[in-house]
Amino acid sequence: MIQWVYNAARACSQLDDVVIATDSEEVLALARQRGWSATLTSPACASGSDRVYEVSRRIPAAIYVNIQGDEPLLRPEHLDALLRPLARAEVQVSTLSTPCKPEEVHNPNAVKVVTSPDGRALYFSRATIPYDRDGAGNAPYQKHLGLYAYRSDALQRFAQLPPSQLETIERLEQLRFLENGIDVFVESTPYDTIGVDTEDDLLAVEALLSSARS
Repeated sequence: MIQWVYNAARACSQLDDVVIATDSEEVLALARQRGWSATLTSPACASGSDRVYEVSRRIPAAIYVNIQGDEPLLRPEHLDALLRPLARAEVQVSTLSTPCKPEEVHNPNAVKVVTSPDGRALYFSRATIPYDRDGAGNAPYQKHLGLYAYRSDALQRFAQLPPSQLETIERLEQLRFLENGIDVFVESTPYDTIGVDTEDDLLAVEALLSSARS
């Protein structure tokens, strides 16, 4: 799975380097065996953003991209879309969304996001937002995809802030940005992903990749 993600990231021409950050000696050994750039990080990192911050203290850059290793359906197009908002000087953090499938609208593992017309995130939630009070059936449900790009100052500020109340309640690290007045801009993509969190997720991804190969 890591190889699928690593190869897709390397195929994005906008990234200067791709580094596997892990607290697993096994993953580190695999990466080194295959000649991938990798670094060992602390097991105390509470989130992917905290892990990227640890890497940022060793590798200087203006922009950092956080790609989860459990996203084997990652495509270079995801990363192109993710970086697009950062062409605007005022954007400090960006992430992605895709139209939410009907069967995922009420699934708490499919995080929903609502945005303002300019793409600024208003809220992320495991709940079904926006709530279709009148049952009109036309609510614009958007599923959040857990990739992030940050300017270095925003990433540093995130890491120095304590976990926020809503972040702790929802278990969503991106809420720490919003609760502390750091705007997160959301770019839409037509390409969905499946984060592999369960055995069912793994089977679904294997079926998709097998179909693609054939």
